[in-house]
Amino acid sequence: MTDLVALKAANASRWPKAKLTRNFMPAAKRLAAPAAKSRYQAVSARTGVPWPFIAVAHEREASQNWNTQLGQGDPLNQVSTHVPRGRGPFKTWEDGAYDALVNCAPFAARNKDWSIGGTLAMLEQYNGLGYANKGRPSPYIWAGTNQYVSGKYVRDGVYDPATVDQQFGCAGLLMTMMQLDPTITFTGARIAPAPKPPPGAAPRPTIATPAKGSIGAFFVDLFKSVFGRK
Repeated sequence: MTDLVALKAANASRWPKAKLTRNFMPAAKRLAAPAAKSRYQAVSARTGVPWPFIAVAHEREASQNWNTQLGQGDPLNQVSTHVPRGRGPFKTWEDGAYDALVNCAPFAARNKDWSIGGTLAMLEQYNGLGYANKGRPSPYIWAGTNQYVSGKYVRDGVYDPATVDQQFGCAGLLMTMMQLDPTITFTGARIAPAPKPPPGAAPRPTIATPAKGSIGAFFVDLFKSVFGRK
């Protein structure tokens, strides 16, 4: 039986050491976009599961396809054939997501520990504990970071140590989403703020102070000359 306390501690200790090795930004922007965020928040309100957890699970299970079940990525309008089997069909993505989080193992809606270690451990349980039982970092969590090199279950019960998971891991997605959206926080998770411009760097152009040589600068100069403003 997997020691979940140890798994939480292991993932919490990997978090500050993790460095991204792939470009997570396009996927993170999709997940944190206002339209997507509002749908995740609607499910969060019904289940108590933080919306970023729902978002990254959606990405891993179905590449954010809204016509699939959150539980395993099977079509929304069919009875699922992958684990969890026998779920659905559902009228809406939100209904399928509710079912996956409330009625299916590992019952994320019952989780009370949403620290970064607890969050990552719950995500790992969502995918399966085969990697933890082997003492290996799960690609479901760590793919695309320096905490993962290779090894993947290529199908149920079949582990290939040489296969490299090409999907984005949940940890890297969360890290990048946290850079985009400062409202995303987890106890024990710190993200470095976006770098400040170097000393002496030109300020970012605005309507009032457009970039030199731009059409905006032309109209500002014209306005000043007509109205005698300096």
